[in-house]
Amino acid sequence: MSTNVERLTDWRDYYELTKPRVVMLIVFTAIVGMFLAVPGWPGVASLVFGTIGIGMAASSAAVFNHVLDARIDIHMLRTRGRPLPQGRVSESNALIFASGICVLSMIILWFLVNPLTTALTFGSLIGYAVVYTVFLKRATPQNIVIGGAAGAAPPLLGWTAVTGEITSSALLLFLIIFVWTPPHFWALAIARKDEYAKVGIPMLPVTHGEEYTRLSILLYTILLVVITIMPYLTGMSGLIYLVTALALGARFLSYAIRMKVDADDVELPMRTFRFSISYLAILFAALLVDHYFLLQVSL
Repeated sequence: MSTNVERLTDWRDYYELTKPRVVMLIVFTAIVGMFLAVPGWPGVASLVFGTIGIGMAASSAAVFNHVLDARIDIHMLRTRGRPLPQGRVSESNALIFASGICVLSMIILWFLVNPLTTALTFGSLIGYAVVYTVFLKRATPQNIVIGGAAGAAPPLLGWTAVTGEITSSALLLFLIIFVWTPPHFWALAIARKDEYAKVGIPMLPVTHGEEYTRLSILLYTILLVVITIMPYLTGMSGLIYLVTALALGARFLSYAIRMKVDADDVELPMRTFRFSISYLAILFAALLVDHYFLLQVSL
């Protein structure tokens, strides 16, 4: 009986290492990219194997991130309960697990999707797990801006999984997430500023102060609102998306303005961070709904 419990616990620990909630959002935006890439339905093989391959690669990157950050995670309240800092999974086993699903994801994407998606997915994996985690995160307060390119790749990967090519529309999806990332993460960085300072990670509020970071969040949010209108202006989407994007943008902007003028509300940064996650999910859902509404109208 105890052996079964231990196995279940091990399974849950490995599952936690993959950052499932983050990966679900990544996979969702990739799937939206797949559906937006074609006027009808994407091919079943591209949809199924592309989703599996991209999801496994994202999970692998998450596990590598856990391993590389294990020594600082133990000192941060938000991360100290993770499997590696608590010793529930060894670093060697985590590396074997991450390497295994990485190789499997690349095999799936190369043989069952296409080489372009494989190369881009591997590049984003390296960008997040190595370039961002090992170098940028510890080197510059602009770490999340530069490293955000890896996190913005999923809808582009979904697009290439179906079409085998990069287009301006695919790059626009990439750009939306790229610009969304700094205000999303800097809100969390403000909430956890003392923890980042303790472990020597030069997040923007640590190096430049909260006031500068709050202004940066506001400016990036304004830029985000402008960029999210572009799918409508380019004819990529219609009124359903536009109304949703404007409503979401107004809400996000209200959070950013409140953060700028009310530094005394200590709960506001985390509320902003949580809203930003819902914001991205709803925005991409609106893109998907609008796409098929336009398709039905045109038929």
